[in-house]
Amino acid sequence: MTDKIVSLVQKSFRKLVPIADQVGTMFYARLFETYPEVRPMFAEDIAPQAKKLVQMLALVVNGLHRLDEIMPAVEQLARRHNDYGVVEAHYCAVGETLLWTLQQGLGDDFTPEVEAAWTDAYGLLSAKMIAAAKEGAVA
Repeated sequence: MTDKIVSLVQKSFRKLVPIADQVGTMFYARLFETYPEVRPMFAEDIAPQAKKLVQMLALVVNGLHRLDEIMPAVEQLARRHNDYGVVEAHYCAVGETLLWTLQQGLGDDFTPEVEAAWTDAYGLLSAKMIAAAKEGAVA
C-alpha cells in the first residue's frame, strides 16, 4: 500500500472521529437496509457493535503503515467472523456500505481520490481477511 493511499485514508478518517458514534450507527442502518439478510447475524441493540466497528476501523487505519503488526488482529477477526456465518460475499457488502458511509460522513471531502484510496485499502485488507477466514474454516 502506498504512502499516498495511507495518508488519504488516515486524513479522511480523522475527519470522522468527531462523529464516530454516528458513523457506526449510519453504517449498520445502511447495511441492514441494503442487505437485510445479514440483520439476523447481529444483536437487536446494534449500538455496542457500531462502537466496535469504529474502534476496529481506527485500529486498522492507524496501523496502515505497520500492516505486519496489525494483520494478526485482522486475521483473528476474520476467523471469529466464521462463527457468525460470515461468507465471502459479505465482505463486498461491507465494502460497499463502508464507502457509502464515508461519503455521507465526509460530504465534499469524499473526493474520487479519497474513494480510490479507501477502495484500495479495503480491497487489500478484505482479501487478507477472506484468506484467513478460509484457512480458519479448514482448520
